[in-house]
Amino acid sequence: MTKLEINSAEDMQKLGASLAKTAKPHDLLLLNGDLGAGKTTMTQGLGRELGIHRPVKSPTFTIVREYREAKMPLFHMDFYRLENDDLSSIDLEGYLAEPGLVVIEWPQLVMNDLPDEFLQLTITRVDDSWDSTKRVVEFNAHGKRNKEWVKDALAEYSR
Repeated sequence: MTKLEINSAEDMQKLGASLAKTAKPHDLLLLNGDLGAGKTTMTQGLGRELGIHRPVKSPTFTIVREYREAKMPLFHMDFYRLENDDLSSIDLEGYLAEPGLVVIEWPQLVMNDLPDEFLQLTITRVDDSWDSTKRVVEFNAHGKRNKEWVKDALAEYSR
């Protein structure tokens, strides 16, 4: 399992941009981490690199935000507040079938509904200070494509 130290919000956005540059249609990115860990910050970097000019915001209350104007559509989901019975109101299969990038924050509730191949990142604070920007990102790639994605994204990040 690969780990990367992140020292600032800018570096987290740079990692997101590196993932976007190396993403392919139908890629699935799962983001785990405590509240405030940097999941949405990373997704903002993804969105900016994909050419999204409007703010990329957390979909905590809307569950799904669609950015179809991007070079590749971005579907940003946050299942933190999702209840089991709410899952049926989201066309998860439809989003996964689209030729875009699906990013899911708090994916625990839907793991059984996901394909076998995905890239899962776990973001952990280095210290307990709320204002600290230091993080460790752990990459867990499921499937050959996602192992390549990690390799390519990290090479892009280190440029």
